[in-house]
Amino acid sequence: MGLVSISIYQRHAENVVQCAPGSRATVRFQPRTASQRPDFVGDRSRFGHWEGDLLIFDRPLGHANVTTLVERKSRYTVLIKNPSRHSRPIMDKIIRAFSPLPAFARQSFTFDRGTEFAGFRALEDGIGACSWFCGPSAPWQKGTVENTNKRIRRYLPGTTDLAVVSQRDLLHLTRGINDQPRKCLGYRAPSEVFMAHLNEDR
Repeated sequence: MGLVSISIYQRHAENVVQCAPGSRATVRFQPRTASQRPDFVGDRSRFGHWEGDLLIFDRPLGHANVTTLVERKSRYTVLIKNPSRHSRPIMDKIIRAFSPLPAFARQSFTFDRGTEFAGFRALEDGIGACSWFCGPSAPWQKGTVENTNKRIRRYLPGTTDLAVVSQRDLLHLTRGINDQPRKCLGYRAPSEVFMAHLNEDR
């Protein structure tokens, strides 16, 4: 099940973490660190908190890359193809992909400190989502997406030429990943858990 297959929901949710548009925080100087996340983000007790990373491929194959985004509670995965590592276009694609979802399903994102995520304020302005950043040399603070990347690399190793991989191909890949039952989910599939949360919180 790809993100494009999720219906658009209208909801004014309570208890939703939102960041004020126009925040002046920057990755270099005043990042919100992952250690400052509310407890309910860290312990996966609430739905709608994501981790993000960038899959990079061999340089001779070009600058194309893939954004990996994983919802922490359901382990639902979204993959987005990018032509470069420029931050604003990457943020714009995340905004377009996540805008159809209700606010409670896209409350926050945790990234590393790579410059490709320096445009995080666009997420706050565009969809009202907070951004948190791992501490230096602390990728374990976004361990969900790190583990998911290992699964994805079975199908998209670093030698993959993304020129022959379309966004449709990535949707097909995520469908397989999201429909695979997980022990950590009580042997339910991420797609099942994700849709259950969307339906119960409407």
